[in-house]
Order: sequence, then structure tokens, then C-alpha cells
Amino acid sequence: MKWVITGGCGFIGVNLIARLLGEDKDTPIRVVDNLSASTREHLATVCEFREVPAASPGPVGRPGVELVVGDVRDRELALRVTDGADAVVHLAACTGVLPSIEDPVTDCETNVLGTLNFLLGAREAGCSAFVLASSGAPLGEQDPPIHEEKVPRPLSPYGASKLCGEAYLHAFHGSYDLPTVALRFSNVYGPRSGHKGSVVAKFINRAVAGETLEIWGDGSQTRDFIYVEDLVDAVVRAAQADVGGEVFQIATHRETTVSEITEMLADLLAERTGVRPEVKHGPRMKGEIQRNFSDVSKAKRILGWEPTTQLRDGLAATLDWFLAQREG
Repeated sequence: MKWVITGGCGFIGVNLIARLLGEDKDTPIRVVDNLSASTREHLATVCEFREVPAASPGPVGRPGVELVVGDVRDRELALRVTDGADAVVHLAACTGVLPSIEDPVTDCETNVLGTLNFLLGAREAGCSAFVLASSGAPLGEQDPPIHEEKVPRPLSPYGASKLCGEAYLHAFHGSYDLPTVALRFSNVYGPRSGHKGSVVAKFINRAVAGETLEIWGDGSQTRDFIYVEDLVDAVVRAAQADVGGEVFQIATHRETTVSEITEMLADLLAERTGVRPEVKHGPRMKGEIQRNFSDVSKAKRILGWEPTTQLRDGLAATLDWFLAQREG
């Protein structure tokens, strides 16, 4: 397959590229990234790449990895960079609840119009797969476990924009027969996440720097933490599956409180460094969902996918990666 990966310099993107190149080092991959949340150096940690001009990138197809620096909000760019592609994996987005509350317009322009632009590009290119990175945010506050049949009730602009993206995927499948799949990622963690602001990455970065860990609220809020290699496997399976217009929860079906994962990380840090980080509590974040974990039976049934990494094992591998980067 010839791949276009938006946001490919980011955490999930580089792990996906490492997986694809591990299967075939000559796989044609075009990365589209505006480098606002990641860098060329992040991409360089997993592959050699050549940078091609956004104005005239040519069709996708040359073996190896290309980088096009550009913004997903540019519709003409989306049409140019998807030419010749078989699959589009749309990871680029404004992420997070708080940023969307502070700037809902940019959140909408990036997550809704950006998705629409690349759907148009994928349709024009005749792609056999379009995979969107979504999240549990479209569902809002629900009695867990959440699943694909629950009625969405987003609490934040971020959740609303991701829901719009899912709706456009379903519409493009229904109107143009474009094979589309939306994957609702739960909380992803793992190696190569040093620049991320997610719970696990943020806590490890602060802990190895000797700083106090801050929990928003009392720590009773729950999340479903999935290891990045398990998630990347779901992305590849979704791109290769003969399905369209579907939404899948990609998670572990395990509920973990923020306090529990903080304690687990503190234990691992104490084992490896001899120092246990301090923990403090701040006010609860507005728009934050209190309980969240997912039923993944649909993905298991249709995609043949299920997670295999236990939380402590994944956290240990992640922490070891962070410590190795610090020592290096």
C-alpha cells in the first residue's frame, strides 16, 4: 500500500511508520505535518526521509518516507499530497479538551475542515482506505463502558469537532463509496512520546526531572490506557479491512483511576531511580469526563483486533524509554 499519514511526525505517527517500515522498508509513505506539535527530529528517530515541496510533491509512490510540511486546513494541499495514495491515515488534529475550550474556532477549522479536506483528497485519489483518529470525547459523559451504540453527547468543543469528523466519514462512505473507518482512541501512551502532554508522558517527564506530579481533582477520574503498539496494530488492521463507514472503540476494556496510574508510575520510578516523586492535587478541569473506559468487542469481532500489552508492562517499557533518552 502507498500511505499518506497526516500528523506523521507526532507520537502515534512515528510509531505507525516504524511498524510499516518494519514490515517492508520500501513502503511508500508520505507524511504531512505542519510541525506545530512535533519536529523533523521526531520523524528522524524512526527513519531516513526526504522532504518534498508542498507546492509540487508529485504522486505518492516512491519507496521510503517523504515529508511534506503543510497544514491540513489547506484544501489544495490536501488534493496534491494524496495523489496516488492507497490509504490515508488522518492523525493531524488540535487535541485536548482545554485547548478546544480556549480556542474553539481553531479546533473546528483543524479537526472538521482539515478532515473534510483530506476526505476530498482521498476520494479524488480513489483510495481504498481512510482512517480517522477520533477519541471517546464525542460521547461525553456516559455510564461506562462506552461503545459504538451509545448516543454522542460531547462536553467540549474538541469532542464536538471529532464527532463532526466521524459524521463526514460516514457521509463520504454513503455518498461516494469511500472506505472510511473512525477509530476512537482511548488514552495512548508508550515510547517516543517525550513531547506529549498526555497524562503518562507528562507525569514521567515531571518525575524524571524531579518535579512534583499534579493531579487535576481528587484522582478518582478513570481512563482506559492503551499501549501505542497495540493501537498502531488497530490502525493497520483498519486500513486493510474490507469495511466502510464504521466506528470502533480502540482501548483495553480496563478502567484505571488517575491515582492508580500515578501510584504505578511512582513505584516503577522508585524501582529504577531510587527516588519516589511527590504528588499534589489541583482543581478539577472543566469539561473533563469523570469515568471512561471502552468495550472493544466490535473491533475484536470485525477487525480481529485486541490489545495484548498489560498496563504495568507498557508503563515499564515507556519509562525505560524516557530514562534512556535522558541518559543519552
